[in-house]
Amino acid sequence: MAEEAKGKGNAAFSAGRFEEAIRFFSDAINLAPTNHVLYSNRSAAHASIHHYSEALADAKKTVELKPDWSKGYSRLGAAHVGLGNLDDAIAAYKKGLELDPNNEALKSGLADAQSAASRSRAPPPSSSSSSPFGNIFGGSELWAKLAADPTTRGYLQQPDFVKMLQDVQKNPNNLNLYLKDQRMMQALGVALNVKLKTPTSEDMEVPEAEPEHKRHPHPEPEPVKQTEPEPEPEPMDLTEEKGAKERKAQAQKEKEAGNAAYKKKDFETAIQHYTKAMELDDEDISFLTNRAAVYLEMGKYEECIKDCDKAVERGRELRSDFKMIARALTRKGTALVKMARCSKDYEPAIETFQKALTEHRNPDTLKRLNDAEKAKKDLEQQEYFDPKLADEEREKGNEYFKQHKYPEAVKHYTEALKRNPKDPRVYSNRAACYTKLGALPEGLKDAEKCIELDPTFSKGYTRKGAIQFFMKEYDKALETYQEGLKHDANNQELMDGVRRCVEQINKTNRGEISPEELKERQAKAMQDPEIQNILSDPIMRQVLIDFQENPKAAQEHLKNPQVMHKIQKLVSAGIVQIR
Repeated sequence: MAEEAKGKGNAAFSAGRFEEAIRFFSDAINLAPTNHVLYSNRSAAHASIHHYSEALADAKKTVELKPDWSKGYSRLGAAHVGLGNLDDAIAAYKKGLELDPNNEALKSGLADAQSAASRSRAPPPSSSSSSPFGNIFGGSELWAKLAADPTTRGYLQQPDFVKMLQDVQKNPNNLNLYLKDQRMMQALGVALNVKLKTPTSEDMEVPEAEPEHKRHPHPEPEPVKQTEPEPEPEPMDLTEEKGAKERKAQAQKEKEAGNAAYKKKDFETAIQHYTKAMELDDEDISFLTNRAAVYLEMGKYEECIKDCDKAVERGRELRSDFKMIARALTRKGTALVKMARCSKDYEPAIETFQKALTEHRNPDTLKRLNDAEKAKKDLEQQEYFDPKLADEEREKGNEYFKQHKYPEAVKHYTEALKRNPKDPRVYSNRAACYTKLGALPEGLKDAEKCIELDPTFSKGYTRKGAIQFFMKEYDKALETYQEGLKHDANNQELMDGVRRCVEQINKTNRGEISPEELKERQAKAMQDPEIQNILSDPIMRQVLIDFQENPKAAQEHLKNPQVMHKIQKLVSAGIVQIR
């Protein structure tokens, strides 16, 4: 149940529903309070909605439970940054890097924290009283907020943005000069803790063709990313400007040649053309992402990842569209997934896909994330599989069951199923425990799973029939017992179950049950989809009318086996009484 809640939390987090994710992770923590991953996940969700105090508390709990897990220190550092505790954040990131020196997330977090710390030591603004934004842009808290937020963190590495922000800090009245800049609007939203609508080219730009295996088999031409040139102190020489345009045009021709070579699966030639395009024009990161796709197809995953990292870095510098950044990260994640099949470590791929989704919510990326998480879960289950230990846990559960310690028995049966999820006996035993505890829906689910795994295992039918009998679904219990007898015709327990069900159904038919019990059974039956379908069937409605008004016609209806079966259902449920 904890794993199920965790899975729902992960899905909500990936979809950007952070408060919902927090609720699911909290449910999981209540069920598994010593699982460090759950606190880590909840810390990330709190940080995503700027609840940094709660994020810090969960991060501290994470490293307390698992002090040798590097990701815990990444969560700890992020929470400290959000609270403006930059020195503590730096210490946390450094501690994590001592455990995992090659962790890119820790390296990036440390660099951002150090950058924010150095900026925070800049002289305070000379005057802020004349502008309503003076308090917002003053002090070190702004730098910490921008460093902690994934949408603005990269801006602090861009010199022109830093210069712009320092100018506003010195004189808040200059803010109006920069409001046309999307980055400043984003920074203002983070500072005010609100989401501001900023103009993007997302709705205008034609998506880059995906030269990926199975999805888009060939790379298609992409639009050239038009970036606004920085103002120069002197006008550009017309000859130089003409030369730049010619190089860009030639770069596009090289890219087209690379696409053509890729279609022919001439990967080496495609790489040469994409490389030439990059040399002619370093302001279009699609050359890098296309070359990365070729490396991916060739199985050169390290080269693919390097190109994707370069594309992300260069894209940040150029302020490229978020879709382009997300595409590079998705391609990197795909390469990491393929590498994980050997390394057995899907976590880097999962983290990369999550980063891609923060840039742009692409259904393909979300599917790849879900697939990677499923592969990780399946791998963990395979590594945990041990039939021998499963049998030991089942025996322990049996001992507790004999002692009437049903919660303890459930615990051991559950562990046995983790070790061997294909053993029908354990599902049958746990169903019996749930029945004793009054957890009938859970017991019914286990009994049905038992039958699914082994349709010939009679215990599964006796468990399921008993639970349905306790739920006063006598008609369903009767069907279950009868189905079990098809596989084990001489099973006394199944035959006794049939007898008990028939007795209860006959009591109902003879009106020998109390009005309260009849009313309860009818109300429960009306919630059954099968009963609802019978009562909404026009033919059955006419049959019921004939039973009241035309007995002769009713007798004719009963000759139809399907109608007779439905009438028996209604009788067993107490909806119809035959006197």
